[in-house]
Amino acid sequence: MIKTINDAISEKGDYLAGGTDYMDRKRHHLIGDRPIDLMGIDGLDQITVDPKGGVTIGALTSMVNVAQTAVLQEKYAGLAQAAGALATPQIRQVGTIGGNLTQATRCQYYRHPNLTCTKKGDAVCGGREGYHPNGVVFDNGGCAAPHPSTLAMALMAYDAQVEINGAEIRPIFDLYGDGSDHSRDHLLGEDEIITRIILPAAEAKEKAAYFRASARARAEWAIVECVVCLVMSGDTIKQAFVSVGGVAPVPLRLPQVEAALVGQPAVAETFKEAAQLAAEGANPLPQTEYKVPLLCNSVEETLLRAAGLADE
Repeated sequence: MIKTINDAISEKGDYLAGGTDYMDRKRHHLIGDRPIDLMGIDGLDQITVDPKGGVTIGALTSMVNVAQTAVLQEKYAGLAQAAGALATPQIRQVGTIGGNLTQATRCQYYRHPNLTCTKKGDAVCGGREGYHPNGVVFDNGGCAAPHPSTLAMALMAYDAQVEINGAEIRPIFDLYGDGSDHSRDHLLGEDEIITRIILPAAEAKEKAAYFRASARARAEWAIVECVVCLVMSGDTIKQAFVSVGGVAPVPLRLPQVEAALVGQPAVAETFKEAAQLAAEGANPLPQTEYKVPLLCNSVEETLLRAAGLADE
C-alpha cells in the first residue's frame, strides 16, 4: 500500500484517489493498467484552521466534507455550496477535492475511442467542427470543451493556493495557465501531486454564493456556473471576487465584473449592470452562442444570491 507521496511517485503509474471516474476512463482505454492508489497516505484528508485564520484542506478530503464542514460553510460559503452541488451524494461521499481539481475533461470526443481529441494526442479537436452545444464561450482555438472542475473555479474566487508534493506552494491559477495547452486539463508534471489546498484568512463581513445553470436540477454537469464573494463596508461593496466555469478551457476570474462592483451599492441595479460585463471578450462557437446571455444572467443571479436579494 502507498503510504507516502514519495512512494506514489516512485511507482510510475496513474494516480487514483476516490476513483469515481477511473473505470469509465479505463473502459475507454484512456488510462493505463497501473493505478496508484493515494488513499493510504496519512494526513491528507484533514481540514485544519491555521493561527492566522486561514484554512488548509487535504487533497484527499471528500467533497461531502468540504460541503459540510462548519468553518467552510461559515467563512468560505461559495466553496462549500459548490462542493454540495456537485454530482450525486454517492460521488460526493467518495470523490476528493484533489481529484476534482485534476479530473479529465467530460467531453464526449475525448471519451469516445473513435473520435478525435487533442487531449488524446490528436492534432485536431473533433468537437470544434462537430457537436459542441456545451462547449466554450471564450474560444482560444484547439480544444472546444470547457474545463470540468467546479471546485477549481470556486477556489479561484478565494485566491487559494495549492501545495505540491508536500512542499512547493503555487497559486491555483498556475495549475491551469491560460488554457493554451490543449493537450491536457492541468499543468502538473508526471511526478507532481497536489497534497493540500490553502485558503487565505476569510474577510470580515464577506457574503458569498454559488449558482449553476444546468439542464436539470441534479446530477448534471453545469452549462454555466459562478461563485461570487463580496466584502462589504456598510451597504457598499469594498471588494468583489467573481469566478465562472463551463465557459472556457480553464476556470476564469472576471476582473472586469469585479472592478465594476467595487465602490458601488449592493443593489439589484448594480448587479445587473456589472453582470453584463461578464461576456466581455466572448467569442462563442456556433453552437454555444446561447451561453453568452446565460453567462451574464448566471453572474447576476449569483450576485443577487450573495447579497440576499434573490427570489430563490
